[in-house]
Amino acid sequence: MDATAVHAGNVLDFVREPQAGQRALAVGPPLTLHPAIAGSWRRCAIDYSIDPGRRTYAPSVIDSAVLAERLVQHADLLQIASAEIDWLYEHIAGSGYALVLTDASGIVLYEKTDSTLVDVFRSAGLMVGADWSEREEGTNGIGTCIAENRPVIVYREEHFRACHIGLSCSGAPIRDPSGRLLAVLDASTLNARDTRASLAHTMALVSLSAQLIEKCLFLQQFQTENVFRFHARPEFVNLQHSGVIAVSHAGKVVAVDETALWLLRARSRDTLVGRGIDEIFEVNASELIEPAFRTQLSLRPVRDLLFGRHFFLSLDQDAGTTTRSLAGPAPSREILQLSSTITRKPVLSLEDLAGDDPQMARNIRSARRIANSRVPVMIQGPTGAGKEMFARALHAASDRAARAFVALNCAAIPETLIESELFGYAAGAFTGARKGGMKGKILQSSGGTLFLDEIGDMQLSLQTRLLRVLEEQEVMPLGTETPIKVDLRVMCASHQNLRAMIARGAFREDLYYRLNGITIELPPLAQRTDKERLIREFFATESGDGRPVAIELDAFQRLLDYSWPGNVRELRNVIRTILAICDSDVIRMVDLPSEVRLCQSRCDDASEVAPSIEREELVQCIRDCDGNMSRAAEKLGVSRNTLYRRCKRLDVPLQHSRGII
Repeated sequence: MDATAVHAGNVLDFVREPQAGQRALAVGPPLTLHPAIAGSWRRCAIDYSIDPGRRTYAPSVIDSAVLAERLVQHADLLQIASAEIDWLYEHIAGSGYALVLTDASGIVLYEKTDSTLVDVFRSAGLMVGADWSEREEGTNGIGTCIAENRPVIVYREEHFRACHIGLSCSGAPIRDPSGRLLAVLDASTLNARDTRASLAHTMALVSLSAQLIEKCLFLQQFQTENVFRFHARPEFVNLQHSGVIAVSHAGKVVAVDETALWLLRARSRDTLVGRGIDEIFEVNASELIEPAFRTQLSLRPVRDLLFGRHFFLSLDQDAGTTTRSLAGPAPSREILQLSSTITRKPVLSLEDLAGDDPQMARNIRSARRIANSRVPVMIQGPTGAGKEMFARALHAASDRAARAFVALNCAAIPETLIESELFGYAAGAFTGARKGGMKGKILQSSGGTLFLDEIGDMQLSLQTRLLRVLEEQEVMPLGTETPIKVDLRVMCASHQNLRAMIARGAFREDLYYRLNGITIELPPLAQRTDKERLIREFFATESGDGRPVAIELDAFQRLLDYSWPGNVRELRNVIRTILAICDSDVIRMVDLPSEVRLCQSRCDDASEVAPSIEREELVQCIRDCDGNMSRAAEKLGVSRNTLYRRCKRLDVPLQHSRGII
């Protein structure tokens, strides 16, 4: 049986007997369908009567005169979108993608393709004038995006028609200022070999470009009105993440964008449009629209009247010029200005390390309670999480801060040398010994703090000697017979599971309990909730010349999305490298290391997309279910607990879940 027949059989089996969103494959286990794909398949089979296995294919292309009318009708959209598409193409050039812009009915208005692949994509039907609605082409990134009115990934065999199973498509809606679907931006590739989840990165880029086009259309349409941007975080007010409100000269709201709806937790535009701006924010409407306000460069703190939350409001001074700047050959990207006023410190304090992460805050509280005691500290966490940094901060916060902090990495020193490094030796103790002998790390740290990193790599014979030193508070250097009294405070660290090592006899249990007075668990960087703050601070402290640091927003987002397997150490090193190689005043995507630049956003499972897209789908699903979280969880095919975890991770407000509808 060939692939076409197999695919057609799978589609028809699913449509006949849909069970929990699964279809039975002709070969292999059942495959769970994304809810958007499952709904599309049913529409294609039941509403449109499309034959999934039809072998002959010719794209449906509208008449040239009709196409010309549509191009004139969408002239403003094309002027803005073509420039953004050209920019997006530069960032995915060479990866085998075709970028396509369609109108709200699925007619292709503009396309951008590698010159070597033009014929291939045209044979697949991706050309100006082609109709990619679901009714014509079945399930696909454009038509299904239109039908669902949300971002959609359609991966290979998820296409309804067998002739399209070589395609993988990522389509994002573009809405006009009133919220109606205006167009779709799609990125399609042929014969993708990666997983569905691997398209998350492309989906994120496409969605961000679609949102930027929406924002520019909004600003162009209301350039004669008072346009205000707002956000809960001041640094985002004049960026793409901000909400936008157009206000008439009488102080009435005439339009709001999607971000404004989300930030204000409004059910629809109807709940905001027509109201006075002073009915939404705690402001004096006449002051906002007076000419004097236009000369104010600072942000204005405001509070929304419905929930009492704080925002920062700014008048958009360039509402009439934004789209014209995008029409040029080199469209500008949104820039994030980073502070460079933080002084680099030789040793970070516990307050510096605390940040806004709850687990780190608990760690700091625990550390402060035992800072001045001799309670041994065990610091555990993945490689690069900052274990020695934490130990130094704890030492600096203790009454031993004026004495030495001595660190020894048990994994970095050969076994033949670690004994002499730790315990020291007398003159002439062995061939090659220093003339006057050497103080070991234990003696050097007496009165201060001894930090033993990667304690799990210490050989068993040395573990025995270390245990004796800790119990007797005295050390006997190699080549001597007279013990020396010491005043020890020991901290140690390991990325290994020491209990598992004890179970297999690789680590002494009695030493473990002697070292483990209190355990501090450092989270991996990927799990820290204050990752953005850390990135900003590292940029500030590592910019040695004190110059302000600026970065393109999409490059900054990539730093946030990266999983950072090397944790804080990798982050610091990457930022140092970026600052060293950047040859302009703005850090761009090309300045990022390849492993960061090409990273894929983390997903909870194979059906999820990048965070910015996932949030939009999640909010839409909750809206569709009228705020009923049980129904939303069932629709998404996850448990209520999983749904609540996703809401928390994506900053979807739980306490007002019905307020986002």
